[in-house]
Amino acid sequence: MAAEARIESWSMKVFRSLGLESVAWSLRRLHCPVDNAALVLEVGSGGNPYARANVLVDAYEETGERHWVPLKVDRPLVLGFAERLPFKNRAFDFVIASHVLEHSAQPEKFLKELQRVSKAGYIEVPDAFMERINPYTDHRLEITCRDNRLIIRKKPASVVEHDTVELYEHRVKPFLTREFIPRRPFAFHVRYYWNESIDFSVMNPEVDASWETEKDKNATGMPVLSIKARIHGIVLDFFRYVFSQNHRNRKIDLLDLLACPSCGATPLSKLAGNIRCNNCQSLYLLRGGIPVMYPQLR
Repeated sequence: MAAEARIESWSMKVFRSLGLESVAWSLRRLHCPVDNAALVLEVGSGGNPYARANVLVDAYEETGERHWVPLKVDRPLVLGFAERLPFKNRAFDFVIASHVLEHSAQPEKFLKELQRVSKAGYIEVPDAFMERINPYTDHRLEITCRDNRLIIRKKPASVVEHDTVELYEHRVKPFLTREFIPRRPFAFHVRYYWNESIDFSVMNPEVDASWETEKDKNATGMPVLSIKARIHGIVLDFFRYVFSQNHRNRKIDLLDLLACPSCGATPLSKLAGNIRCNNCQSLYLLRGGIPVMYPQLR
């Protein structure tokens, strides 16, 4: 599954060989190295889920962490936390976690849950160097990869090195973000495939990365999209529709995949407007047909 030859599709390799890395980077969202029968989960799917994902899970319907982009609901979706995924053990063959791990204050729990619910998967994050000089105010981790091992550092605050960031923003940032990074995106991101287990180290587990983000403090609501952004969204919707397993996705029974995020038990029962755990009796709301599977505090 994680063989080097399967990390990139043939079309990605062609465009990279032509020096068109930005095109190859866009095509990666259509690449998922599994067969047609594999059941694929995407964690933190947001407003632009991977086409091959069969089931989606996201923590929030609305959040500044994805710049208030609306949650895409075009296939089975569950609301729940990555650190307490509401699914059975090994319910999926493959799990995608693209640009979501860096938002977690508990990477150990996050990665443990990915391994619990799936046999293999793909993780994509900004590389630690880019995060250090160009920090996002809602990213809690710096992550890089060495010898196929994820190296994770918890951020004690949104900005780790203020002097470095100030120097970068004063002269270099416009050149790097507008010209260089768009042409060389692979160098500034980690793309990590795993099979059976995730090899990782958290270098500073004692750090508390659960600080309040600026976007938590200054929620502004839904942005007004430009015409270009609207057209881009329409194009993405078209490609998702063409490359998704739409017929299969419509037949998926989420209840067969779910487990109680409070106690981990199965089976669950569907009642009028709710899902109930038969073990701990926790009730979970069905909102517009979407299971809201947040752990119950006890």
